[in-house]
Amino acid sequence: ADREEWARTEWPVAYGHTVGLGGLPGLVIAELLLGLQGRCQLGGTTRPELFRGLVQHARAAGVSSLFDLLATLKPRGYRQVLSTMLECIRCALSSPEQERRHDVWNLRVFGHSGELRFTKIRQSWLRETAKRWAVQDIAKRRGGQVAAAMQSRVLAVRHLSDSLYIQREDHGQDPALLGRRDIENLLHRLTYLQDTGATTARQRAHVCRDLSKIVNDIRDLGLAKSGEPAAGLPESFVIRRSDIPREAKREGPGRALPQSVMRQLYEALSRIEEISTRESRVAVELLMDTGRRPEEICRLRFDCLVTGDDGKYVLIFTDFKNNREERRLPITNITAGVIRDQQQAVRKRFPDTSTSDLPLLPRKLRNPDGTQPLTVNGLTNAHRRWVALLPPLLLPDGAEFDRTAIALYPYRHSYAQRHADAGTPADVLRDLMSHRSIATTQIYYRVTEKRVRGAVDKLVEFQFDRHGNRIWPEAKALLDHEYARMRVGSVAVPFGTCSEPSNVTAGGHACPFRFRCLGCEHFRTDPSFLPELRDYLQTLLRDRERIQAATELDSWAAAEATPSEEEISRLRALIRLTEQSVDDLTAADRAALEEATKALRKVRQTVDLGMPSVAPPHRDPRLERDS
Repeated sequence: ADREEWARTEWPVAYGHTVGLGGLPGLVIAELLLGLQGRCQLGGTTRPELFRGLVQHARAAGVSSLFDLLATLKPRGYRQVLSTMLECIRCALSSPEQERRHDVWNLRVFGHSGELRFTKIRQSWLRETAKRWAVQDIAKRRGGQVAAAMQSRVLAVRHLSDSLYIQREDHGQDPALLGRRDIENLLHRLTYLQDTGATTARQRAHVCRDLSKIVNDIRDLGLAKSGEPAAGLPESFVIRRSDIPREAKREGPGRALPQSVMRQLYEALSRIEEISTRESRVAVELLMDTGRRPEEICRLRFDCLVTGDDGKYVLIFTDFKNNREERRLPITNITAGVIRDQQQAVRKRFPDTSTSDLPLLPRKLRNPDGTQPLTVNGLTNAHRRWVALLPPLLLPDGAEFDRTAIALYPYRHSYAQRHADAGTPADVLRDLMSHRSIATTQIYYRVTEKRVRGAVDKLVEFQFDRHGNRIWPEAKALLDHEYARMRVGSVAVPFGTCSEPSNVTAGGHACPFRFRCLGCEHFRTDPSFLPELRDYLQTLLRDRERIQAATELDSWAAAEATPSEEEISRLRALIRLTEQSVDDLTAADRAALEEATKALRKVRQTVDLGMPSVAPPHRDPRLERDS
């Protein structure tokens, strides 16, 4: 009946990959081409039939812009293509100056992924203030989790907004009328939300901490001055340090996974590749082996594996959190083998792409040339599905482990805990964990005084003097004053502890007997020092053989330098008696003793005694599988 209308809305004849754009407004045509170009730049593949159908829906609906089409478009496939195209169009048509005026920000305009929403902040002045603060803060952030971190802080502002709206007659619309009482109301409301289960103690502490920083930043940025959105905000409107509730401290290893659970996870790694991709499996394995942050593993370069001067393998990674590039981490041969196999698989998959442009773990979709790395969100989803499909994870006592505790980041805690259990010094572990402060490292493995006391109580009846006689044969647990005397009245020496007063006062640096520990009545040892005792015995035997074979020494010099037979015999007897005391225990008691030994080795301080040093015993921190 209407030929022009029919010609405008009728589906054109499909011809190969040709898509007809006739009958569409000029703006819609420009948006379609710009959106298609954006999808191509993101590495996406757009099938011609989907694009042709999207064009036809726009033609039939008679829209003047693609933004009007999303509300009426029903088919899921078309909606996915259109959503990506609209996101690309928004980026092309926007700028940071324009985006900051909206209540929902497209963070791609600011160089990040995701969105940032201010829609639920009720007061207009507070919403504008939050935006002004966010513009300043987002410029300082790096990494792939910027959207989540920023939205968490905006959520803290939303808590403040809700509190003002509910508890003030003017709903908090005038910043000049606020004061200390409003802060107290907010703190009471957060406590109420925690008591009712609407939030957690950890979230409550984070909200208070974030708001304290944001309110201080608002003043520093001058947003409380005349003419600014928070004009007149009183100085009394501030969250003090004492207002921030303390978070509960975790006892024991925190989020570290038990060794028995880690072994079972290693054995089930192949299942990840079955339900996801090879890259997901390799990423999880590297997280377990190296203790890196998820983003650091996902964004490893193809050439991340090198060999150090000592011939050992080293992993090259970027510490995105602290903005430090070319960080180096020693790794084992097994981990290096995993990386080499992955390099070969990537090269086979993308033979035409330069290795300088390739990541070690390229993602599967929207990545035609292999230059886009695996995303943390994609890896998290694959890992979550894998954990849900695992059979029950059993602890040594037969109890089932709570699988909700298994996530990507606890592998980092487990790595730190393994090294701490193996006796790695805290300053060395700080470098391994790529921390700037040793206080941060201590968060990952804390041995509380309660655990130390329990460990000492378990080992006290296994203390020996220089002759191998037990010091506390009948002791089950130390009294408080005995425990204090052991902790304060002794100092660490290479193979045990020393209670000689002048040496204790000098922190182990003033032995009046030239450090002849094995012949001194002030010397004590226990099974936790067995690795050092064995290493010292081997050192003495090697020194004796080397000196006896030397021809460049005079006889008196060789006699002075040769370890005495009395010291070697005393050391052998001490090792034998200590080992025998452990062998006589039941399996359960031996396991408890080993746990106590690990706890004490973590807090033991290394002391330079000015005597020939004994290399620390070699302990492989990767205890979950053979290295």
